[in-house]
Amino acid sequence: MAQQPQIKIPATYMRGGTSKGVFFRLQDLPERCQVPGEARDRLFMRVIGSPDPYSAHIDGMGGATSSTSKCVILSKSSQPDHDVDYLYGQISIDKAFVDWSGNCGNLSTAAGAFAIHAGLVDSSRIPENGVCVVRIWQANIQKTIIAHVPVSNGQVQETGDFELDGVTFPAAEIVLEFLEPSDDGEEGGAMFPTGNLIDDLEVPGVGTFKATMITAGIPTIFVNAEDIGYQGTELREDINGDPAQLARFEQIRVAGALRMGLIKTPEEALTRQHTPKIAFVSPPKSYKASSGKLIEAGEVDLLVRALSMGKLHHAMMGTCAVAIGTAAAIPGTLVNLAAGGGERESVRFGHPSGTLRVGAQAVLTDGSWTVTKAIMSRSARILMEGWVRVPGESF
Repeated sequence: MAQQPQIKIPATYMRGGTSKGVFFRLQDLPERCQVPGEARDRLFMRVIGSPDPYSAHIDGMGGATSSTSKCVILSKSSQPDHDVDYLYGQISIDKAFVDWSGNCGNLSTAAGAFAIHAGLVDSSRIPENGVCVVRIWQANIQKTIIAHVPVSNGQVQETGDFELDGVTFPAAEIVLEFLEPSDDGEEGGAMFPTGNLIDDLEVPGVGTFKATMITAGIPTIFVNAEDIGYQGTELREDINGDPAQLARFEQIRVAGALRMGLIKTPEEALTRQHTPKIAFVSPPKSYKASSGKLIEAGEVDLLVRALSMGKLHHAMMGTCAVAIGTAAAIPGTLVNLAAGGGERESVRFGHPSGTLRVGAQAVLTDGSWTVTKAIMSRSARILMEGWVRVPGESF
């Protein structure tokens, strides 16, 4: 039987924050993959190397973790006053599935840089030296992100001395603004879908837990670490090697997704692995980060651990950091209480790889909370560029 040869597609492999993924310009994709649908999903799965029963991604560009199993499409923006449209796909590792339900905050950093690299930003707006403000339309969640990308000699500056816990080497700092992150246009829900800052979340067969369920950056379910038997100082190896605990987290996530109105039946959670996230919080404690660095209790306002695609994240998802900053700014949430309560416009939290600071501006109007924007700093760098190759019959 004759086999189709491989085809090659222009692509760029980038790190953004503590994630990395394969970036494409929409116009460079095969024609049938330039529109949403099965062909695009099959292409991206083959690029990454999924589904992989070995959970290794040996035959693809993925890294067999939620942080490294990602694809991004950028194009000239269809929206007024925006430079680019940014569409993000989270590729399942062991299942034939691409989740388009949310954004990746880390790769939002790389989206701003890639937009300039790829010629998608009007050259008249790029300074010879300084900062290029890239207005990004996040197509998955219908929101605006503003990336402040440093430019040197007319090109994106990638090297620098900005250090980000969870990333080994320093790079240039990129500041991100997530505008009105609490209004999820796709879901049409409020910041607090249940109407409460704290709920009693009943999880069948597991128990009832205090929970803050919020939609800001990405839908997220926060619970107290001590309520589920943890300290809040855990690292990946403390949780990811325990299938029973991972299954319990998934049960809590499913119960929260139902309560938030994100799914109608528990079975729907299987096709919505990327959202909502589940995280647990605790007051500050000293702990040793995954790098061996000692994080003192006095360095942070609280501790947060979050799961992504069924596993504890090695650092912190960017969108979840937005949810943390937003919830911390609102007195009475579990996140705010773990940080000591009261009003605040920024928070520094400890995660498995170190610490991260995120700011948010929350306003109470007519009894409802809104957030105008959340701000954090990340970095991005091109790792490789050229073409990615996939078998022609794979999509």
